[in-house]
Amino acid sequence: MLEVLGGIWQIFYANILTKPHFFIGFMVLLGYLLLRKSWYETLSGTIKAIVGFMILSAGSGGLVVSFRPILVGLRDKFHLSAMVIDPYFGQNAVQAGVEKVFGKSFSNVVLLLAIAFITNLILVRFSRITKLRSVFTTGHVQLQQASTAYWLILFALPALVTSDVKLLIVMAVILGLYWAVGSNLLVRYSQELTDGAGFTIAHQQMFGIALFTWLAEKMAKRDRAKGKTSSKRIEDIELPGWMSIFNDNMVATGVLMLMFFGGILLALGKPFLIEAGFMKPGQNLFFYIVETSLKFAVYLAILQLGVRTFISELTQSFKGISDKLLPGAVPGVDCAISYNFGSPNAITIGFLAGAIGQGIAIATLIALKSPVLVVAGFVPVFFDNATIGVYANNKGGLKATLIFPFIAGLCQVFGSAFIASWVGMAAYGGYLGMWDWAVVWPVFTVIMKYLSYAGVALIVIVLILIPQLQYLKDKENYFLITEDFEEYKRRQEEKGE
Repeated sequence: MLEVLGGIWQIFYANILTKPHFFIGFMVLLGYLLLRKSWYETLSGTIKAIVGFMILSAGSGGLVVSFRPILVGLRDKFHLSAMVIDPYFGQNAVQAGVEKVFGKSFSNVVLLLAIAFITNLILVRFSRITKLRSVFTTGHVQLQQASTAYWLILFALPALVTSDVKLLIVMAVILGLYWAVGSNLLVRYSQELTDGAGFTIAHQQMFGIALFTWLAEKMAKRDRAKGKTSSKRIEDIELPGWMSIFNDNMVATGVLMLMFFGGILLALGKPFLIEAGFMKPGQNLFFYIVETSLKFAVYLAILQLGVRTFISELTQSFKGISDKLLPGAVPGVDCAISYNFGSPNAITIGFLAGAIGQGIAIATLIALKSPVLVVAGFVPVFFDNATIGVYANNKGGLKATLIFPFIAGLCQVFGSAFIASWVGMAAYGGYLGMWDWAVVWPVFTVIMKYLSYAGVALIVIVLILIPQLQYLKDKENYFLITEDFEEYKRRQEEKGE
């Protein structure tokens, strides 16, 4: 019996849980079955969800490929051969080094992921007690995070190396709580951003988005009290004269990327781009730069099409899961889902501000002759900072969109350089590098390293307290915001908020 269950789990893990398009499709299928939809509505919704997420992935993948000449150029032409901050490089570093450093098999990561996910489900099932309302559904992200958490906790608590059971319990509790608490922090902000679309973000920068959105909200309130208009949202700003072309996000993205990509590609030069295989010998450099830069706008449009294709199916079907299995719950999804809401220009501005922050931080490490140098990966620099930009703009406008992704970019580089060098992951060429794992998890690691099991208890207590404090701050609306958003909005309007 155990062998059969193990086989079923392996099939589910290999083909559904870690394949986000199939996992989203599975949830839509389950939700519509629980809602007792007709077979053709269920089939249609499931296919749209899978195809929509595949379109989103094609857009995301295209963005990464478009950015590759810059990353390769920084590494090869300017000899920045160093640790890459990127989720996939981080996962590869754990696979390459965990057995050599700790004598542990990487296969334990899969078991950790399963137990942590079950922990998340249990916490949400008892939401009236735990006050946790979101299920972390981004399986590929869960695998990346489980990998890095595996290394960090083994480093902080070396006594766990000899006890697989204790190791998995400690890791699953902390990681499961992190998933549930982090995505829960963004429920209100996500509902307000999307006008009650019924999802939250479950990704690599949840605490970062929550912190910067909160700061943006505070900054906007302070500015309004002083009669300032600097917190005006990007979509509410009408640019005059020739600058009105930037009111169109596709044009704005194309022009800004042409300036950003163009400058770097010109610095790399045609001989290098040909030698690296990005350009053909007879190709015109000017038109190569224009085409490469404008592809960014193309892939961003594809990504947003993918979001529109599947998000309505996911939120409608999840009602079946929340009604029947997890009352009041919402799905936690990929951060790219937020790019279909608010100002599209906030995506580009947030990305560029974060890239400047990362660039300054990397230059600082080089100037200080840091023993660990960092090469920016596209995933943190874009998906962290663009998402922070979208949420910050919704609460604090253009000023927040410029300031907070820039600060996030600094944190991503400095935090990753510190933690990866300290725990030894830098020697294997990569670290996850996204905001929570450059700031929040290094703090967790320090606490566990110096307080041992008391540190584990402290982290667990703090994570359990966070949703309780959220609930106490607004008992009347805490669950209402997911159960009846229209009523929540009506109450907020009555309060004048």
